[in-house]
Amino acid sequence: MSLVIRTSSARSAAWRAALSAQAPDLDIRIWPDVGDPAAVTHLLTWKPPSDLMARFPNLRMVFSEGAGVDQFLSLDLPDSVSLVRIVDPALTDMMVEYGVWATLALHRQAPAYRRSQAAHAWRPLTQPLARDRRIGVLGLGVLGAALLRRLHLFGFPCAGWSRSAHAIDGVTCFAGHDTLAAFLHRTDILICLLPLTDETRGILSARTFAALPQGAGVINCGRGGHMVEADLLAALEAGHLSHAILDVAGQEPLPADHPFWDHPGITLTPHVASDTTPASAAHQLVDNLRRLQAGQTPIGLVDRGRGY
Repeated sequence: MSLVIRTSSARSAAWRAALSAQAPDLDIRIWPDVGDPAAVTHLLTWKPPSDLMARFPNLRMVFSEGAGVDQFLSLDLPDSVSLVRIVDPALTDMMVEYGVWATLALHRQAPAYRRSQAAHAWRPLTQPLARDRRIGVLGLGVLGAALLRRLHLFGFPCAGWSRSAHAIDGVTCFAGHDTLAAFLHRTDILICLLPLTDETRGILSARTFAALPQGAGVINCGRGGHMVEADLLAALEAGHLSHAILDVAGQEPLPADHPFWDHPGITLTPHVASDTTPASAAHQLVDNLRRLQAGQTPIGLVDRGRGY
């Protein structure tokens, strides 16, 4: 059993140290020094090579270095190769922190106060109560559910939408495309935490924005492919949306001449909402290696038909 790690040199070293501490006998190889490709059975990476199966013909398991897996779905992996995403409490905690920060920034009108500060203007604004600010999360997986549970504690009326039915204490859950419009109509701050699939690509579009109440805010910490960028700019210019906080973009890094950089209605962060910590996530990876050997289902196994 040989595992190839394909990421930055610093992260590769961190992964090697964390994995070796838990599985000293594991044969770990760091890209591009992979040795005999035919001996490689496992790969850990965020950006896979396009010729993955031709390069490693005996591959049995591919680990995404994060929670997202859309970058792997176009590789047409055979059924004999398991695709696994990271499911780690530390990664979830980081996403919850980011989601709470972004939600409170919009709720407490931080963008407006930043503009006032730049203008040297002392302009107190009327502050709505949390109970009057309705939060809606697109995506009720591990990350979305955890964020909603935390936001509920602030007193926000919370709702979530997903393709399939869910039940979360204190949260109104919507399921299926027939309920999306009703979910959007009652949402003042919309947070996207969906996986990127053919169904969800471009979901943050003119149609979605128009269904939100006047003055709604949008937070995208899913994928850049969820956003129709021209539609967001149009909704902001029209005043229908008040502000957008974006952690992801269609092209990363964002080009220097992109209009998002200088738009007063957009706050950008460079895909930092949540990041896998090798020291924390190594346990899941080692556990999954053992599960595979025992013929058991890996934790975080991706249903490639659904895309997550």
